[in-house]
This record gives sequence, C-alpha cells and structure tokens, in this order.
Amino acid sequence: MIAGYRARVSGPLLDRFDLQVDMPPLPISDLKDAPPAESSAIVGARVITARRRATERPATQLSDGARRVLHQAVHVLGLSARAHDAILRVARTIAHLAAAERVEERHVAEAVQYRCLDRPTIPCDGRPSVPRKFSY
Repeated sequence: MIAGYRARVSGPLLDRFDLQVDMPPLPISDLKDAPPAESSAIVGARVITARRRATERPATQLSDGARRVLHQAVHVLGLSARAHDAILRVARTIAHLAAAERVEERHVAEAVQYRCLDRPTIPCDGRPSVPRKFSY
C-alpha cells in the first residue's frame, strides 16, 4: 500500500525533502525499556550553539574524504543535483551539531542515510540504505 502512494509522488517533489527517513513501528516492549531521553533544554542548547556556529562559519569546509563520499554517493546512487545540495546541507548541520571544524566523511555518510525515499530500489527499512559497494 505504501509503495502505491510513493509511486504517485514524483521524483522532483521527493528531491525537495532534505530528510527522508522511514520510521517503522516500535514494539511496545522497546518503548517500555527505553533509556531516558535528553531533556529539551539540553537539546535546545546544542541547537542554539550549532546555529551560532553555522552563522559564524556558513560554508564549513569539506575534507577531501567527505567530498569523495559525496561525489561517490551521487554517482553510485544516481542522485540529482538537488539531492547533492540537500546532502551537503544536512552534512554541514550534522558537523555543526558535532562541533566539528569541518565536514568529515562520517557527516556526509550519515546525511546520505537520510535520503532513502528517492531511491526506490533500496529499501527504507531501518537498515543502512547505502549499498555495500559504496565505501569510503
């Protein structure tokens, strides 16, 4: 049923979503045994700090490895220029949240993981969505 709805949504429209994450339902036992979450105040402080970093350094530099991972993702996964830019934006946000000086491979790799809906041949089922031949 979900595949039918996805088939009706055009690729260019999906490209406009920077984050595309499939959230399968959790068993109730997982909710019961979950560790306590961070408080909103702690998360909010981290976001404010990351936004300040982004304002001070809006064009955080990419390491050579990060650039290679980004280009390989676009090539191997057949992503559009818009998806390239979205991955770059998300990777920069991840780097700012991690207080990193520059965007590293791990930031780009994580950002690629958030692009599953525009790749119908790769399932969005909670498993890493990057094919095995994609390595850095």
